[in-house]
Amino acid sequence: MTEPYRVVALPGEGIGPEVVDASLKVLVYLAKLEGFSLVIDYALIGQPAFNEFGKFFPDQTAKLCEGADGILFGAVTRGGILELRQHFDFFINFRPVRPFETLLDKSSLQSHKIQGADILFVRELVSGIYFGPSGRTEDDSGYYGFHTMKYYDWQIRRIAKVALGKAKERRGLLTVAHKENALPQIPWSRLVQEEAEHFPDVIVEPMLVDNLAMQLVREPKRFDVILAGNLFGDILSDIGGALVGSIGLLPSASLNERGFGLYEAIHGTAPDIAGKGIANPLGTMGAVVLMLQQWGETHAAIKLIQAIEKVLALGYRTADLAPQGQEILVNAETLTELIVQQLGS
Repeated sequence: MTEPYRVVALPGEGIGPEVVDASLKVLVYLAKLEGFSLVIDYALIGQPAFNEFGKFFPDQTAKLCEGADGILFGAVTRGGILELRQHFDFFINFRPVRPFETLLDKSSLQSHKIQGADILFVRELVSGIYFGPSGRTEDDSGYYGFHTMKYYDWQIRRIAKVALGKAKERRGLLTVAHKENALPQIPWSRLVQEEAEHFPDVIVEPMLVDNLAMQLVREPKRFDVILAGNLFGDILSDIGGALVGSIGLLPSASLNERGFGLYEAIHGTAPDIAGKGIANPLGTMGAVVLMLQQWGETHAAIKLIQAIEKVLALGYRTADLAPQGQEILVNAETLTELIVQQLGS
């Protein structure tokens, strides 16, 4: 018998516990069907951790995560997630954007504009403005705050290699988001081009980030892999929510060099709907798909994708997908039960 996969669940706060619990229910059922075993541990992060331990990312949580096969994450408001990413050096962030065929009408664009789109955002996750020197102070003009965007060349080069590798596996186009007309000291384009010499089959397309944002909503199907720094990747990938119909549909995987990963939806805590049972768990379930793929459990990943697609094809929708006509509004619990039923059918 193979060793069980050990998953650490970090529900966090807001809708985090709801979407994590729903996704774990599906994962546990899927494991029984596919013949692999799981050990699931829970730990605190964010405000609940601060309330208990005085830290947003306490040592107890870090220790529990070490040696796990994956971390399933919910959401936090302001503390814990950056520390978690930095602690494990989760510098690789994959954010796939693919519309469901049955949800094309939910896109902010006309269906023909988004049908067939397949974009992979590769975001550098442990440097840049979120991790640079910051603070508040004053001078003769008054009080001010500052955050510093700082990137070592080696940090750009290592994420560039990952993005180039993904582009080589896919359609061979890598678009590099940059703002070098205003930020000339952080030469993303040049460094990526230099690394691309080892990937002769990949076309590298530098693009100013403001133009890239516009082109994403004008012609999303032209893009393949998009590489971006931490800040730009955060913002650009959220456009994917408008493309597919809801930010609640989008998953992400954050990996370190060893392939150890953190899996989560890209949405936040959504405090306005927390505790109401109406959050969309499909983004987190999509993150489970990415975790299964990372483990090599390809058949299980495909089975979960197919179950989700079948439930959506039957017309079931959560509130964020604005059900209309013959579509059926369901809460998160019912949607999860329907997916479990499809897995078992």
